[in-house]
Amino acid sequence: MPQQHIHCIVSNCHYYAAGNKCVANEILVASDKFGANQPDNVDASMSAQLTAVSVNDCMSTCCKSFVPKDSGKVGVDGIKKMQ
Repeated sequence: MPQQHIHCIVSNCHYYAAGNKCVANEILVASDKFGANQPDNVDASMSAQLTAVSVNDCMSTCCKSFVPKDSGKVGVDGIKKMQ
């Protein structure tokens, strides 16, 4: 399987790396509605337990794996930063 590259331009995310890369070992892309109604610990590590949903356009999606840099929330979701 080819290696996947996730690109991100949210520079204040804990998983952001030089070159606009996401270095989270997992990410969860969800609908905005789902993301807005779930606590931070509901993330990629729980994806097998979540129900898939449909959205109408890309503006209705969000990256649920966002964690602000230097915040106390790092690790709350079980996601790790790859080196």
